[in-house]
Amino acid sequence: MNDQVLTNTNTIDETDDKRTGRADDASKLDIKNLPDLLTVREVADLLRVSPLTIKRWGKRGKLPAIRINSRGDRRYKKEAVLWLLGVTEE
Repeated sequence: MNDQVLTNTNTIDETDDKRTGRADDASKLDIKNLPDLLTVREVADLLRVSPLTIKRWGKRGKLPAIRINSRGDRRYKKEAVLWLLGVTEE
């Protein structure tokens, strides 16, 4: 039997390409310049949780969603998201 040693040949640059980029997306969102209605992904990025968590919070009433269009896409009011963050709008 031939013993072979497998090593991880990925360099740091290669693994950086595989990142989801969500942290980068969250850093681009400015609390002062948020749109009035936010998507599931935008809210998830702001709160640093999964989009599924945002949907669950909507079902439980913690973060009520507004359903738009015939597909029923969710949008969240900026004020509700800021309230969860403990930020008051000036």
